[in-house]
Amino acid sequence: MSLPIVLVHGLRFSSSMWRPQLDRLTDLGRDTIACDLPGHGSRRGEDFTLDGAVQTVTDAIDTLGGRALVVGLSLGGFVAIATAAAHPHKTAGLVAAGCTARPVQTLAQVYRIPTALLDRLPDKGHAVNERFHRLTLGDGAKAALDGGLAMEAARAVIDEVADMDVLSALGAYPGPVWLINGSRDHFRIHEKRFFDACADARLLNVPRAGHLVSLDQPDNFTRIVIDAADVASLRRPSNPPRRPTTPMLDDHSRQDPAP
Repeated sequence: MSLPIVLVHGLRFSSSMWRPQLDRLTDLGRDTIACDLPGHGSRRGEDFTLDGAVQTVTDAIDTLGGRALVVGLSLGGFVAIATAAAHPHKTAGLVAAGCTARPVQTLAQVYRIPTALLDRLPDKGHAVNERFHRLTLGDGAKAALDGGLAMEAARAVIDEVADMDVLSALGAYPGPVWLINGSRDHFRIHEKRFFDACADARLLNVPRAGHLVSLDQPDNFTRIVIDAADVASLRRPSNPPRRPTTPMLDDHSRQDPAP
């Protein structure tokens, strides 16, 4: 029986951004849930907290039987990492995409100032963001935008996530980790440090993809998720892999054979 999968969306987006993956995974008979985080999608108006986001993911895992592959992109990647650290017995494997940058630096530099400027606009910058995504995402724009853009959630997200010690959280998780980035993603800046923090890691860069790698290269990303679920399903939760002393640099992976 295949391992269930939980998908966690990025900042301002919603579960609708995972439609390309949901359609394919459902066709293959894979049990999959894409959840809306507090303050986003069907939960707009709720206060975002990191604890509440982790609870949302663990609730989704429990709905699928209590153990799953957790896949997150951008904000969803940080939430997925926090979930894996807090609940390693529920997280059979972790796919963290578009989030290999330390939040304390990245959120302050990339999001805090633009968010303050957008907050001054009557629509909080909704029209600007929607236009940008329609221009850059092509066919993926509809999936990304159908759940709405929670522009109002950005400030709370930044305040909650900026101080997260994401490298320690990764180090606390003993299971298999896939760090996925688009080759053109500005969030790749600390990917080597993230890789080194993991006990059992793979680092994959997807060609011709930007930050929203799951929408830029949906077929490639879905194949990675399926492969990750298949590998993670072979791991016994009571027997986490040991950290090797020599990284396998040729394929940017650090892993032991499945027991």
